[in-house]
Amino acid sequence: MTKILLLSDTHSYIDDAILRHASEADEVWHAGDIGELRVTDLLSEKAKLRAVYGNIDEAKIRGEYPEHNRFHCEDVDVWMTHIGGYPPKYNYRVRDELRNNPPRLFICGHSHILKVMPDPKLNLIHMNPGAVGKHGFHKVRTMLRFTIDGKKIENLEVVEFPK
Repeated sequence: MTKILLLSDTHSYIDDAILRHASEADEVWHAGDIGELRVTDLLSEKAKLRAVYGNIDEAKIRGEYPEHNRFHCEDVDVWMTHIGGYPPKYNYRVRDELRNNPPRLFICGHSHILKVMPDPKLNLIHMNPGAVGKHGFHKVRTMLRFTIDGKKIENLEVVEFPK
């Protein structure tokens, strides 16, 4: 069983509460708009880190992290990207690949809107953890925690912080 902390849109913001949650995870996944490498440096001290860059991220971050990160966590095929849309309104840049080779878990950020929903047509679960940084229109800062156990995605929890 792997404990995951999923976050996005830090926009250079990191605090002790986020890091405390990271230290309780086996892996931390950052779905883009990191802001500064200091954020990912601190997260990677707490747990294994997987990340993608977002639209606000400069060349230094884009040199460290890819636009798309497709990997397996246990027996779950995961695709993480920053701008991906949601079922059935996927971004045009990922739409064809999603239809031709759907992952089991599709993760994106960008919208600052927490959303977890199935796509029964593609047999995948879409997750957007919302935004945990302080920059943006969101009223509550959010992250997601869940576990992957073999092929099962379980124990999903929303972590909320006041803005």
